[in-house]
Amino acid sequence: MKNKTGVLLERLMRNIMRSPDTIITVAITPIMMMLLFVYVFGGAINTGANNYVNYLLPGILLMAIASGVAYTSLRLFTDVKSGLMARFITMPIKRSSVLWAHVLTSLVSNALTVVVVILVALLMGFRSDADILDWLAAAGILGLFTLALTWLAVIPGLTAKSMEGATAYSYPLIFLPFISSAFVPTETMPRIVRAFAENQPVTSIVNTNRALLYDGAVDKDIWIALAWCVGIMVIAYFFAGKAFKRQLG
Repeated sequence: MKNKTGVLLERLMRNIMRSPDTIITVAITPIMMMLLFVYVFGGAINTGANNYVNYLLPGILLMAIASGVAYTSLRLFTDVKSGLMARFITMPIKRSSVLWAHVLTSLVSNALTVVVVILVALLMGFRSDADILDWLAAAGILGLFTLALTWLAVIPGLTAKSMEGATAYSYPLIFLPFISSAFVPTETMPRIVRAFAENQPVTSIVNTNRALLYDGAVDKDIWIALAWCVGIMVIAYFFAGKAFKRQLG
């Protein structure tokens, strides 16, 4: 059997490029949130940072990714319900290529969305003193986070009974940054909320990227962030594989 991941990836990316509003739509909510918090609430929020958009951006990027992976579920669901998935798995190609094409499409499309959000942030005053290695490290963390959520998205994409069910799982992920260090320091939160905020994946990932982009020095948060991303990805990959095997019958 041949590995046709590249061909299937090209098919999916061609569909996205024919309808670039997908990327813009995914970016709209995070951008609107960034505009709202910077220009409406920013003056009343004390984070200790001179530029609130600098403080805010790492969390906004995670929101954009969480919003974008919902389209992976939708694309998979559409392929399954249209019968296209059944046709692919009867062809002389590696069956894993079908899933990996969707995963890599998510990685590329979310990277484009992240670039759009960063460009808007630059217009709003975002500035960073990070060197190329810091930027690569931050991109690596975002890439791992995207892969983790994408494999998570594969599960409802293969098992959902309706389009709404395929995408609904992403809503809690989009709002998870609100209960983290993304918008305000966790020290300002009530004890119970703070305990949750400091022990969920978004906070460690946000803190790591914030340190890479602005402080230039990271602490143990980077290892916690990596552990969360890799842990979620491995578990999601396992259950996605089981769901795919059931789909194969």
